Amino acid sequence: MSREPRFSIVTVVRNAASDLEETILSVLEQKRTKAIDYLIIDGGSTDGTRQVIERYADRLHYWVSEPDRGTYDAMNKGWRAADPESSILFLGAGDRVISLPDRLDNYAPRDVLYGTVQMGPGRVFHPRADWHLRLYNTLHHQALLVPKRLHPEPPFDCRYPVYADFDFNQRMKKDGVNFVFCPQLIGYARPGGVSDTPRFTETLRIVRANFGFYWAALAVSGYYAMTILPLMKKLRPIRDV
Repeated sequence: MSREPRFSIVTVVRNAASDLEETILSVLEQKRTKAIDYLIIDGGSTDGTRQVIERYADRLHYWVSEPDRGTYDAMNKGWRAADPESSILFLGAGDRVISLPDRLDNYAPRDVLYGTVQMGPGRVFHPRADWHLRLYNTLHHQALLVPKRLHPEPPFDCRYPVYADFDFNQRMKKDGVNFVFCPQLIGYARPGGVSDTPRFTETLRIVRANFGFYWAALAVSGYYAMTILPLMKKLRPIRDV
């Protein structure tokens, strides 16, 4: 008999001792009722983060504390260490799991599940996996479950320091992966993360690499319509009537 599909939840962290414990506790709360492997990849912290991890070490599937080459190098380490038959979700320190699907075997083995992300008081990120994903970063890793069998080797391209997860999501979209919205999948993203500061040039490079010049041009047009035009309207001088 095949075993129940597992969740692998991976937290990547460096020098965030004050934020990490709430993330750990949110995962352990889910672990009471679900088959979860919890992995923590620490980038050699020096602020007490390692001591926080050690307090919960007996409840972790895997952890390591050593220097790395940045966020996506750490995420690749977590991917490599995850169970090959699990679905993987990533959290940063200060992020939280709000809820997970009751069972993964209610979905096809190669389905990528995505859900909503709470981003502070009154703010909810509503994801999209349709054509918008060809243009913008429309999925957030705090509510994204990817079966490892889709990409057994670590998938994140470290040449993209802020949006390598967007690149991976686009490549899955390009390969025809089936994305399924799961209302039970809800995450919380701590405000102030690195990707909170948009780097449009990096996302544009990714769009062009994955879908070509036409989609990159559409992305530029959309960015202009959403940001530049409203700003110009605000700066337009008021004329006397």
